[in-house]
Amino acid sequence: MLSEGPNPKESIWLSKILPVPPENGGLLPLGPDAKNIVPINIEDEMRRSYIDYAMSVIVSRALPDVRDGLKPVHRRILYAMDEMGLAPNKPTRKCAKIVGEVMGNYHPHGDSAIYDTLVRLAQPFSMRYPLIDGQGNFGSIDGDPPAAMRYTEARLAKISAALLDDLDKETVDFRPNYDESSREPEVLPTRLPNLLLNGAEGIAVGMATRIPPHNLTEIVNATIELVNNPKATLADMMKHVQGPDFPGGGFILGREGIFNAYSTGRGSVKMRAKAATEKSGKDREAIIVNEIPFQVNKSRLIQQIAELVGDKKLEGISDVRDESDRDGMRIVIELKRGENAEVVLNNLFKQTQMQMNFGIIMLSIVNGQPRELGLVDMLKRFIDHRIEVVRRRTDYLLRKAREREHLLLGFQRALRNIDQVIALIRASKTPREARDSLMEFITPEEAAEYAQLVGADPRGPRFSERQAQAIIELQLQRLTGMEQQKILDEL
Repeated sequence: MLSEGPNPKESIWLSKILPVPPENGGLLPLGPDAKNIVPINIEDEMRRSYIDYAMSVIVSRALPDVRDGLKPVHRRILYAMDEMGLAPNKPTRKCAKIVGEVMGNYHPHGDSAIYDTLVRLAQPFSMRYPLIDGQGNFGSIDGDPPAAMRYTEARLAKISAALLDDLDKETVDFRPNYDESSREPEVLPTRLPNLLLNGAEGIAVGMATRIPPHNLTEIVNATIELVNNPKATLADMMKHVQGPDFPGGGFILGREGIFNAYSTGRGSVKMRAKAATEKSGKDREAIIVNEIPFQVNKSRLIQQIAELVGDKKLEGISDVRDESDRDGMRIVIELKRGENAEVVLNNLFKQTQMQMNFGIIMLSIVNGQPRELGLVDMLKRFIDHRIEVVRRRTDYLLRKAREREHLLLGFQRALRNIDQVIALIRASKTPREARDSLMEFITPEEAAEYAQLVGADPRGPRFSERQAQAIIELQLQRLTGMEQQKILDEL
């Protein structure tokens, strides 16, 4: 929009592009040298550019899709690994090669960002159902960093096969990758409501999502209930889904926060570590912690307890040590002689990360827009996606079956007249001539039989171009009696 008068506050001074005299108020002259330069309102430009940036972050980076529960980077990693043939029953491959494949073909960002995402998909303490089967050091619940990508290997986990199943049957739309050299899926044809199974976290521009993970059996049972009864209510769903199911274990206190999150899309649940007391000596007790809240760093928790004890803010504790091993977690908090374990435990819940709040924001991308959904709406969106996938898969299989049937009908007719067909092919000088001759081939018996059919083509039956080409390429072994019967049985 051209400015009508000098107003430096509302216009951009493009003096670096074209010198502008100060007496003109910072506006460009509308002369022949400024045909392609238009003064615009800087506020409008900033607003438009920021909104474009915000929507790009929201849709293409930070928020998961409600259908498959994946962000673009997760989807690209799984798809690239599927294209590399890293199935659950195949050998693992170096993570450096996987990262390079993802970065070179689908995700043109830093390798460290891609590797960090890949690592998280393989961590059992971060994902309720890890989507990647990692081999090597992929970090720990103590916050230990993973090994460099050149040392670790990975392949798809078994559950990922359910997310990628039927991808080759035109079940979802594909779009060009960043340089249009190949194509990538817009969404995966997942058989499972992954958004609820593994949850999601992301900070976009002006909004954030934090969806907790859930139990596979509970979510699948609720989905089946909703399929059988589309009018099922939240109360019906909560008969199956008791609440979030965090990978670290522990307890959830109360049900009000769960109900609020499932009904409105927002809520808060209180997570608490799983602890028990046992005898430690004649007159002493020890608190044993086997499970801690989700996303709590175990070593930091122990350090926090030790610092509180050192600062005299926690009384009654004589020693804290980590006895965790490959069999599971075990934090031992030894108490002083005569201390009440229940009192100390309540103080631990109050002052440490043994009790944490998990704020739930069930925000995801629905039809290209961010929306907060409750439990029932999320499951309905997933079911709608599956209906579309199954319909498209059926259309694909039907089309392929009809195409195969068309070839088999040609083989059947060729086998009925095998001697004439072989003679015709032998008499042809080139494959093209043989194909053209087959397309005009008809026996007198077929012509007479076809002429009696009402509405039939007067020229009689003809081989199509595809049938003729397939007959030319037919192997001689297919002419044996057993192979001929296989063709007829398939038809």
